[in-house]
Amino acid sequence: MSNEIEKVKCLIIGSGPAGYTAAIYAARANMNPVLYQGTQPGGQLTTTNEVENFPGYPEGITGPEMMVQLQSQAQRFGTDVRDGWATKVDFSSEPHKVWINDTKEIHADTVIISTGATAKYLGLDSEQHYLKTGGGVSACAVCDGFFYRNQEVVIVGAGDSACEEAHYLSKLCKKVTMLVRTDKFRASKIMAERVKNTENIEILMNTSTVEVLGDGQVVTSVKVKNSITNEEHEIPATGFFVAIGHKPNTDIFADYLTLDETGYIVNVPGTSKTNVPGVFVGGDAADHVYRQAITAAGTGCMAALDAERYLASKD
Repeated sequence: MSNEIEKVKCLIIGSGPAGYTAAIYAARANMNPVLYQGTQPGGQLTTTNEVENFPGYPEGITGPEMMVQLQSQAQRFGTDVRDGWATKVDFSSEPHKVWINDTKEIHADTVIISTGATAKYLGLDSEQHYLKTGGGVSACAVCDGFFYRNQEVVIVGAGDSACEEAHYLSKLCKKVTMLVRTDKFRASKIMAERVKNTENIEILMNTSTVEVLGDGQVVTSVKVKNSITNEEHEIPATGFFVAIGHKPNTDIFADYLTLDETGYIVNVPGTSKTNVPGVFVGGDAADHVYRQAITAAGTGCMAALDAERYLASKD
């Protein structure tokens, strides 16, 4: 491990709307932020072809294009944006210590965590293919449901989030087919009853996805299999939504920060503060409810303001 140690006033771990917004505010407050982009520069939005619900873009914008613009804006105010990702931290004393790529050691007066969360997928080759083409696979009904108005879609999942997303899609789509792998929901009774009582939602229990079918660019149907009868059949669909959960990218913080049972960072309500003074969180690393670009940006702003006030209190 390198003996090189760099001291910074504000270190931002992770990019995306939360990280870049935090960087914009921190840079404008003369905190000289250093931002490491992480393993997926730009975050989850880099896999989103069309973003139409972020204010200020009346014609919409692609996710990657938005991230380029946010990065440019952060850099315009002096943010030092770097490649690399945090591999180890030590928040037991101040300054806070963070190691980048297992080699570079940084001592930071404040740390803003914006490492996000990663959507879980089934792992099928066909699923990943149409996810990359932007042709019909999504892990966010609120983000992408609008594109499937009056069409037929399939959603996979059995928990509260899956039921909530299926119900949301039912208001937009002609038909929603919900695939539940076992013979029962994991969702709360009230959520399960809601989808069961929605006329245009068809629920197939004991049913798993075999393959997402299409013409190479867009999805046209989904091949499924009943685990009781072993019968396979195709369901016509232009959209395939996966709602089997997210994994917050927070493992390296587990020894120091309070996490919930799923791994999301627990913040002090109404703030971006964690249980460690001087360490703040923004975006999906702490948000298992909304998970939107606009809410991530808002909490990134909060994190920078909280960090600025923390530094001011130390002067």
